[in-house]
Amino acid sequence: MMMNQIELSVPYDNGYEPEEYMMQEEEWDRDLLLDPAWEKQQRKTFTAWCNSHLRKAGTQIENIEEDFRNGLKLMLLLEVISGERLPKPDRGKMRFHKIANVNKALDFITSKGVKLVSIGAEEIVDGNVKMTLGMIWTIILRFAIQDISVEETSAKEGLLLWCQRKTAPYRNVNVQNFHVSWKDGLALCALIHRHRPDLIDYAKLNKDDPLGNLNLAFDIAEKHLDIPKMLDAEVLVSSNKPDARTVMTCYYHTFAEALKLSLSSSPLPADILNTPKPDERAIMTYVSCFYHAFAGAEQAETAANRICKVLGVNQENEKLMEDYERLASELLEWIRRTIPWLENRVPEKTMSEMQRKLEDFRDYRRMHKPPKVQEKCQLEISFNTLQTKLRISNRPAFMPSEGKMVSDIMSAWQGLEQAEKGYEEWLLTEIRRLERLDHLAEKFRQKATNHETWAAGKEEMLTRKDYESASLMEVRALLRKHEAFESDLSAHQDRVEQIAAIAQELNELDYHDVASVNQRCQSICDLWDQLGTLTQKRREALERTEKLLETVEQLFLEYAKRSAPFNNWMEGAMEDLQDMFIVHTIEEVQTLIAAHEQFKATLPEADAERQAILGIQQEVLKISQNYGIRGDLTNPYSTITTEEIAIKWDKVKKLVPQRDSALQEELARQHANERLRRQFAAQANLIGPWIQARMEEIGRCSMAMGGTLEDQMTQLKQYEHVIVSYKPNIDRLEGDHQIIQESLIFDNKHTNYTMEHIRVGWELLLTTIARTINEIETQILTRDAKGISQEQMNEFRSSFNHFDREQRGKLKPDEFKACLISLGHLGSVKQGEVEFARIMMLVDPNTSGVVSFQSFIDFMTRETADTDTAEQVIASFRILAADKPYILADELRRELPPDQAEYCISRMPPYAGPGALPGALDYTAFSTALYGESDL
Repeated sequence: MMMNQIELSVPYDNGYEPEEYMMQEEEWDRDLLLDPAWEKQQRKTFTAWCNSHLRKAGTQIENIEEDFRNGLKLMLLLEVISGERLPKPDRGKMRFHKIANVNKALDFITSKGVKLVSIGAEEIVDGNVKMTLGMIWTIILRFAIQDISVEETSAKEGLLLWCQRKTAPYRNVNVQNFHVSWKDGLALCALIHRHRPDLIDYAKLNKDDPLGNLNLAFDIAEKHLDIPKMLDAEVLVSSNKPDARTVMTCYYHTFAEALKLSLSSSPLPADILNTPKPDERAIMTYVSCFYHAFAGAEQAETAANRICKVLGVNQENEKLMEDYERLASELLEWIRRTIPWLENRVPEKTMSEMQRKLEDFRDYRRMHKPPKVQEKCQLEISFNTLQTKLRISNRPAFMPSEGKMVSDIMSAWQGLEQAEKGYEEWLLTEIRRLERLDHLAEKFRQKATNHETWAAGKEEMLTRKDYESASLMEVRALLRKHEAFESDLSAHQDRVEQIAAIAQELNELDYHDVASVNQRCQSICDLWDQLGTLTQKRREALERTEKLLETVEQLFLEYAKRSAPFNNWMEGAMEDLQDMFIVHTIEEVQTLIAAHEQFKATLPEADAERQAILGIQQEVLKISQNYGIRGDLTNPYSTITTEEIAIKWDKVKKLVPQRDSALQEELARQHANERLRRQFAAQANLIGPWIQARMEEIGRCSMAMGGTLEDQMTQLKQYEHVIVSYKPNIDRLEGDHQIIQESLIFDNKHTNYTMEHIRVGWELLLTTIARTINEIETQILTRDAKGISQEQMNEFRSSFNHFDREQRGKLKPDEFKACLISLGHLGSVKQGEVEFARIMMLVDPNTSGVVSFQSFIDFMTRETADTDTAEQVIASFRILAADKPYILADELRRELPPDQAEYCISRMPPYAGPGALPGALDYTAFSTALYGESDL
């Protein structure tokens, strides 16, 4: 209806002057008189039908046999209904001019494949009613009815079948023919109500009121459907259908001339000629107008539905694209922020600060990264699903914004994992270094303090001038005392070297307070050099006066010589017994215990030396008592008293059991660490193979051929449930791993699985099950959308698996070619190289050298299923636009739902072709852009 209204509103213009068709016709005599009832039905119907088209050119006919005599309006009628140009008509008024014009019309009809039997231009020019009506009926058949075909039927059968289908649901309607089935008017009312229920209330119609029903249908058709009245209700109602033999006799004589038969021997029976009945031609002509009116509306509705479906798919795809862009941006931004943090390898100065960094990294691995792993996996799945939907709907592939391709995300993720790699190991190494630094710094302070205590006052002693005023005995005593000091000084050489070595190690390990260490070490070294210089100078001074010394108190000298090394040994022993130790294994602490046992074995020998030294002092006392030596009995050669030796010896004996206890405690701690190692290894050695077994199960399931895709999906969902349920085991292992790290355990010989191995395997397992489920979902989506049967899908999978001999889920080019040949898509291995190259560009656009199973399935479904195309959408828009090359916004709003109409209006470019109205939109460019065939 909409199309007919548009057509009627456009004036006809064929390029000729109207006067050429409007010339005054000559009078003619009617030779033949037809049956009044038969003639009346066809004359009225055909006249109305012709005028429904002629008024588009601004004219009409009054008398069908007269108005077509000169051929002008006949040619004009053919031009209007065909949309084509006929030869220019002759302008003359003579008979041969009229015959020439009619012949042009008849030639045009013949050119359309219509055989005109016994219809000549002379009969039309002479006003032969029968021939004129026969000619018009031929035109109606060719241009109004011939194209009506339902389910490959003929034109008449197609029109009848269309009427039967449309009126089937209505009571009291049984369309079996084009005469008596229409007498009560209900069939016409049913046709109108079926397509325009707003125009008629069928429930109120009365079968016993045929006249009212027919007039109602005629009035509504003329007023609302632009179908003129072509029939008389009274004639239809009063018509009776004669018996079949009589009708056949009547039609035989009616069309005798068309069949080149003689009528003279078979006169028409008077009872048939005098019995009015509905004429098939008249009713078919009238009903065909309904078909064209409603078929146009149905065509427009079908076109609108197709467009709505296409636009709906496009809008859904655009939403998926927007979601992908947003999620990709968020994930890339998180990666961008995280990588600098992982790449920051600037060590902290204290152990607590580095341990806080380690805890931050643990939080990142446990809480922050796992959700991002899932987001990355879901993003890849969403991208694959979107691309599948685009391929299914024959849309161009989705190209994300620059830098947001799946490959870009994978590259960024690899950068993240590269930055993450070694970060934890670096943290633990730094903690070890700081632990070692703290130990060395404390050791440096102890040794430096002991040495500084020993060196206090030595410089002042060495610079004294006491020998200048001393007696010979006193000088000799000073010399002996100096020799004892030199012995003591030599014994301290190792201590100074140890202090310097520790300072050097602190420098190499980048101790945070290395400046103060170096300063103190330098001060000790400088003092040591100064003492050495002063010692040499004092010896030289004493040697110069040595000749003045004659009496040597050998016992004091011997005491001094033996007590100094022994005192040094005790001080070293105390330092060793109090020395801090760092071990990481049972073997290392057992080595310390063994060394300590060796030290304890030397204690009896040391005690004997102590007794000998004390014996010397006792001998001095004996001599003093025996020989009555009076005066100061202080040993002039040594500052080490027997009381000091006793005190230090007691301290050594107390430190030995303390050292025993400390070593045993450390041994117990190392045994506890070993238990932690074994506990972690026991779990890791179960979890690692379990993860590998699940990976193999998923791989076998994804390539299985035993059941349907839904069976595979069910199996994979079960695997997914088992995997998710296994997560507490991973968490428990993470807890054990944290305890191990907090215990500063850095190696584990009982397992080859580190926590990092387990983490990577677990993340890969989660990603693999999610990707595999998505691949099966994509195959189901592809299969259902493309109409691929389960048998076809199984055939594709079977062929792929057969040539995937390495079970990698990928085919090499030669394997892929053999697979295509096995499916009948290439003639032979040597055939179709150009075609195979084209196919490879489709299935391997990145030229990776392999064809994945999903790419293979996508290609095979494209080859075996139909999809909507840009040409179909353009054709649908052309229907809504009434064959115009452009469409208006009002037309879109009238034919499409509001949201989709506005979607089109906002995206269609202006139409720039000839004859465009203001606001005209280019639906062709819009449609091709939907399928990637042009750019808007």
